Amino acid sequence: MSRNKRLPDFEPEKKRSGALTRVLGAFLGWGIVFGCLLGAAAAWSYVTYTSAGPLTEEKIVILPRDAGRADIAALLRDNGVISDAAVMSAASLAQSLRGATLKPGEFAFPAKASMAEVFNIIASGRVVMHKLTVPEGWTSAMAVARIQANDILTGEIAEVPPEGEVAANTFLFPRGKDRQQLLDEMMASQAKLVDEVWATRPADSIITTKEAMVTLASIVEKETALPQERARVASVFLNRLKAGMRLQSDPTIIYGIVGGKGRLDRPLTRSDIDTPTAYNTYAINGLPPGPIGAPGRASLEAVLHPAKTSDLYFVADGSGGHAFAETLDAHNANVKKWREIEAAGGTVATKPSPAQQPDQGELDALNTIVKITQPALPEMTMPAPAAEAAAPEEAAVDTAAQDLQQATGVPEPAAAPPDDGASQAAAGAPDAAPEQPEAESAVVLKPGTVMQFGERLIPIPALKKTR
Repeated sequence: MSRNKRLPDFEPEKKRSGALTRVLGAFLGWGIVFGCLLGAAAAWSYVTYTSAGPLTEEKIVILPRDAGRADIAALLRDNGVISDAAVMSAASLAQSLRGATLKPGEFAFPAKASMAEVFNIIASGRVVMHKLTVPEGWTSAMAVARIQANDILTGEIAEVPPEGEVAANTFLFPRGKDRQQLLDEMMASQAKLVDEVWATRPADSIITTKEAMVTLASIVEKETALPQERARVASVFLNRLKAGMRLQSDPTIIYGIVGGKGRLDRPLTRSDIDTPTAYNTYAINGLPPGPIGAPGRASLEAVLHPAKTSDLYFVADGSGGHAFAETLDAHNANVKKWREIEAAGGTVATKPSPAQQPDQGELDALNTIVKITQPALPEMTMPAPAAEAAAPEEAAVDTAAQDLQQATGVPEPAAAPPDDGASQAAAGAPDAAPEQPEAESAVVLKPGTVMQFGERLIPIPALKKTR
């Protein structure tokens, strides 16, 4: 027997890994896989979030006030603004950690806007702004009617503000703004404007109150639409006030008839001129009791800083402007030229811009507003005629009344009226002027003498002596 026996092969026992190690390994493996997938998803989401969107042109979308983050994302997707609501919702959630949130409102999104751009537009609150324009010269009732007719605004207006206290300007506002709030802002804007202009008042101005400044400026505003004429028109009225002459402004007649409606749907007639109201400056001395519309800055400034002239008259010149005169003779010549232009059909018609013309909805609102809230304008009796101050170089006594009647068609004292074009229709009205009886030779026509022509009392102005 051999002593060298072969020993059996020896294999060391393999050590088995513990359960915890196996679990950790599995988690690590799956974690790597999940991380890769998450990274890929994040990369895809980022690309989707920052890439150009599906819009082919600008689009406006209204986001409701009670909509949540997911609702907004879905609404944007449904309107074709974004391509993926889930990405938008997830991105907005992440952005909210930095304090940026989606807000309700009306937003305009440009073509090809990415989700990132869409989010920034909404989060910044850059809502669509609408505009409402109140033209210069409009009454408070007309301004309120325009506000009431605007369907972007909400709420109701408590009452029509006093005349002249609503700013004539263009105002921007977001959808859903309260009407009364907008009106309050317009009134605050006008009060600020009046204060700013009043601060520039010269010490020698005959306008002594803000109310007088606004009232006269509202007349200037109605008399001319040409910016370069405002200071000169203001000088005519201020010169008349200094001389004790009546303003004789046609727009004041219109306001005395229609009040807050601001517009007369027919030409003025001689009967309108002859009928006294509290605002008819053919019948009253000095300024009317209040403004006849909303003056703009230029008219307010013109009243405090008028042109340096001796003008007492102006009349339409057929070009959209006016011819000014210092004397009655010169004014009569200007009136004659105007009559010739008018007869030849050469008048240059100036139509208000669409922004100045109320649409049907505004007219309906205006009729309702004026009917309900506009107080009746006070009636007045004809004051005892008083002699107006003499205009330089008046015509002789024996021709003054005839010249006035020929020039204006209305035998008014002292001067033919300043004209914004409306009184030209009045002069051609069918109501014939009463025939003037021949004055007896014993009658002495002194300034202040009152003569009767038919049923009318006509004061005689101070006149130049004949040689």
